Amino acid sequence: MNLSVRDAARILSVSEKTIYRWIKQQSIPAYRVQDQYRFNRAEILEWATSRRLNVSSEIFAEPEAAGQPVPSLVEALESGGVHYRVSGSDKESALREVVQLLRLPGEVDREFLLRVLLAREAMASTAIGDGIAIPHVRNPVVLHIDRPTLALCFLDRPIAYGGLDGEPVHTLFTIISPTTRAHLHLMSKLSFVLRDPEVRHALRDQDSRQGILAHVRRAEEELGGAEPALGPDPASEGR
Repeated sequence: MNLSVRDAARILSVSEKTIYRWIKQQSIPAYRVQDQYRFNRAEILEWATSRRLNVSSEIFAEPEAAGQPVPSLVEALESGGVHYRVSGSDKESALREVVQLLRLPGEVDREFLLRVLLAREAMASTAIGDGIAIPHVRNPVVLHIDRPTLALCFLDRPIAYGGLDGEPVHTLFTIISPTTRAHLHLMSKLSFVLRDPEVRHALRDQDSRQGILAHVRRAEEELGGAEPALGPDPASEGR
């Protein structure tokens, strides 16, 4: 919880008054620490992503990771793999199958990972709309892995996921990252790439692994070295 109200307002390009209003409405994830409100960078990005709010590149600042290369979305997806016809009749059983499919070191406790993923879902659904969810651990470094991985799983049948749009989920992108910085970059890049019509079409049609990677690679290359800005939500105008 390293962001103040002023930091959050600057990152989200709104007034501090708006931040306090969101806190009062229990809309934004915030923590009371010694009579002051604090925010988690990863949670703020996730919250903004689900609402299509603009986020300043300042959110990526992480001094302990300075000088480290920004993770590639395509490389993370190649590491995690694309998986089809993943079984599951509800959120827990689907995530259990996903955890078993993740390419992780042998020493990783997969049952613990499942519990952590479910705990994150209990806080708020990671569904972002249009049948897509991005389950991930709340603390990116909890597994102490060497490199970020992004697994794409197409469910055998859509399941209820508790998203804001109420739509069932059929596609899961599961992010496992070694650092908060890597997690934030992958989340933001994925949010940008998922706005690409051709990527959306490939996901909807459950295209081949090579086809999906090609679309993601193109969309990521179009982004280039710039930090992706999440598009403004019309509902947020006039804040």
